[in-house]
Amino acid sequence: MSCSPFDLRDYLLKELPDQEQRQVESHVRSCPSCREELDRLSLTQAALFSLRDEEIPQRVAFVSDQIFEPSPWRRAWSAFWNSGARLGFASAAMLSVALVVFSVTRPAPAPGPPPVPITATTQVSEADMQARIDAAVAKAVAANEVQQTAKVRELVAELEGYRSKLQEVAEEYDVNLKRSNVRLVSSIRDSAAARDLQ
Repeated sequence: MSCSPFDLRDYLLKELPDQEQRQVESHVRSCPSCREELDRLSLTQAALFSLRDEEIPQRVAFVSDQIFEPSPWRRAWSAFWNSGARLGFASAAMLSVALVVFSVTRPAPAPGPPPVPITATTQVSEADMQARIDAAVAKAVAANEVQQTAKVRELVAELEGYRSKLQEVAEEYDVNLKRSNVRLVSSIRDSAAARDLQ
């Protein structure tokens, strides 16, 4: 660790301005620990500069590289599936072929019945049209009335069921009321008789 306000590495690499460079030199002359640190940094720099420059190998080749390398067919297949443009082109081509095959093999539509020409005999008079409308409305009203009558009958039958149940509950209530009155009268008599005996 250096006690200098400046970094000794910057001084050694001559990255400080001239004035700061002189300040570090004067400090290193007077401070033994900073001088020792500067000597160590100088030795490290000298050791690094003594090494010769070699090109860094890009890749180390192994004997087994050819074994693990994919086959040309597999490389082409993965290149095809990893390309969005190729997949899009293949999809569009398949769709075009499907449309062409469908349009060529589709059977012709069967001819329908010939259109009936509107003549004086097929035209319906306004009175006839009104009669048809009135008949349809009368039929719908009659069906609705039948439906409403059936619904009213169901509701009346359900109400009769509730009325009979209510009548049963009222009768049961009267019986229970009479029983409770009898018990009350007998308990009053028993208590009166007990008082008379005392």
